[in-house]
Amino acid sequence: MKGDISPQLPGGTLLFTGYDEGQLSINRTVYPSGLYIHANAITAPWGPDSLSELTTEHLVPLMEPAPEVLILGTGRQTAFPSADIMEFVSSRKIGLECMDSRSAARTYNILIEEGRDVSAALLLPNARR
Repeated sequence: MKGDISPQLPGGTLLFTGYDEGQLSINRTVYPSGLYIHANAITAPWGPDSLSELTTEHLVPLMEPAPEVLILGTGRQTAFPSADIMEFVSSRKIGLECMDSRSAARTYNILIEEGRDVSAALLLPNARR
């Protein structure tokens, strides 16, 4: 196709294809729970129902192999996890980007399309702090 600008990604690459208040979609499969993508594998259901319930134990599976960046989708609004969690991630030399879950899904896709080593852990878009 002349002028094709679609990303040239390896087959099986996981990308967010949609979201709604109570669900996330990856490669057109709907997940009615929080989830994470790490090392091109999906784990769902995952995590707490709200950011205030997030613990370091929820993030341990995302530490090896260590991604360059971990995107944390914090639900309805952008918020930051506790200082303990931020220290847990940064002590492993992993960049932590926190944003609302809708923005997190879009940002994950952009970084994957750029060829970056990124993992994402998202609460449902309707999750509150």
